[in-house]
Amino acid sequence: MPDKDATVLLRRLDGGVTEVILNRPDKRNAFDDKVIQELIEALEDIERDPAVRVVVLRSAGKHFSAGADLAWMRRMAANSHDANLTDARQLARLMERLNTLVKPTIALVQGAAYGGAVGLAACCDIVIATPQTRFCLSEVKLGLIPAVISPYVVRAIGERQARRYFISAEVFDAVEARQYGLVHLVEDSEEAMQVRCDELLRQLGQNGPEAMQAAKSLILDVSHKTIDADVIDDTARRIADIRVGEEGQEGLGAFLDKRRPNWVRADKNGNDNNVQ
Repeated sequence: MPDKDATVLLRRLDGGVTEVILNRPDKRNAFDDKVIQELIEALEDIERDPAVRVVVLRSAGKHFSAGADLAWMRRMAANSHDANLTDARQLARLMERLNTLVKPTIALVQGAAYGGAVGLAACCDIVIATPQTRFCLSEVKLGLIPAVISPYVVRAIGERQARRYFISAEVFDAVEARQYGLVHLVEDSEEAMQVRCDELLRQLGQNGPEAMQAAKSLILDVSHKTIDADVIDDTARRIADIRVGEEGQEGLGAFLDKRRPNWVRADKNGNDNNVQ
């Protein structure tokens, strides 16, 4: 049974899908040190579990997350510089763990996504929102800056948009967020968002689990690097390694034999029935 006081829930579904659920709907899923620690622990548990193939990050209630919890911020404002540095490093650890999680991640973002919640979205591989979703990098309104989330948000929306929204703290909607690169898909409602997520889970279920992890690692390792001899050799070695690996051999063999690979499950009618 899950801890009734847990601010983060793990829900394991069929087909290797695990949901990570922010569970403070009464606080609009605002962050505090307990939420951050529980998210880190959840992600580390998922990282170690070979049965998990895909992760869905979502929130209970009307809002994805309103950002930092006011009581937590008040408490940290009264603490020493060293205590604030330790606290900030935990948030940095959370963002790094989510960004580099080997399993594919899908974020379902509804309602408000403010402050650090924008960082969570930026660290996920696929982000789905609704037209009613609102994003805001609101830190400067409090005399602060979005420092810890900045590497991920700048990569997601680019320097030009970051220069605007980091200093203006304007609210922008999901359609704008899609134009900037933060959001991939905008669905008409939360129900439609879930339907689209289920479609994506089925799509991901067609793919080799190890190959998806290797593809994600590839992106993180080559992004923003100069295309030099070392990068060229590294990419050649990666494809050679995966071709001769067990999953690569199975995938190529299945394609050539015109059969489904062993990671794709069939339903009772013999149709492909992958994740979800």
